[in-house]
Amino acid sequence: MKFCWHEQGLRVCVLLFCLGLSMNDSAYSQSLPKGFVYVDQVVPDIRTDLRYRLSDNFVGATVDGYSGARAILTQPAAQALAQVQTELRELGLGLLIFDAYRPQRAVNHFARWAKDLSANNMKPRYYPEVEKTELFSQGYIASRSGHSRGSTVDLTLVSLSPPFEQLDMGTIFDFFSPRSWLDATGLSAAQERNRALLQRTMKTYGFTPYAKEWWHFTLSAEPFPETYFDFEIRDDLSVR
Repeated sequence: MKFCWHEQGLRVCVLLFCLGLSMNDSAYSQSLPKGFVYVDQVVPDIRTDLRYRLSDNFVGATVDGYSGARAILTQPAAQALAQVQTELRELGLGLLIFDAYRPQRAVNHFARWAKDLSANNMKPRYYPEVEKTELFSQGYIASRSGHSRGSTVDLTLVSLSPPFEQLDMGTIFDFFSPRSWLDATGLSAAQERNRALLQRTMKTYGFTPYAKEWWHFTLSAEPFPETYFDFEIRDDLSVR
């Protein structure tokens, strides 16, 4: 075995060593943290519409950390969703995910956006009844989100037959208003039934709802209750 003792050979050895480290770092960075999965690997027929990946959201732009279109959750949360989906199939219904795991950098993006009082182009659609300065105090935006712990999901019900229409819940997703609260009044009978079905089924399989957002649920026995993750959402991350 020959060693690279001369100067040129030494440079080559160092270069190869550094390349090896870079390749290992790259491979590591392309893996989901242990305990996380793509939801579609556990629930193949689940539908997703990650609203923060594009511009159809209350910010009006792609949110930091959303480079992919596949929903990510902790494995226990995804398995619980699989049970929800199984029960809903018997009714000809399924789940549509708006958001699942959310990087902390996305939460930080929301905070910066909330402080920019000139960015109000999405107000008529998403928060017509509340001033932007009050989004924090009223509990619609926070500096920390359960989504970043990996076991919180925003979703609704859809028909399983094309065109996979969403059931009427009385408001759109991320509509910041008392009309989105669980105790909202003025809903039609159908809207009340649809919300009740979603709430009942999610709670049956271990999810706890959030009082101000009919679409928001957190797995009660979440595996990382104190950890806020910040890895980027991508479609090509490997599962460890």
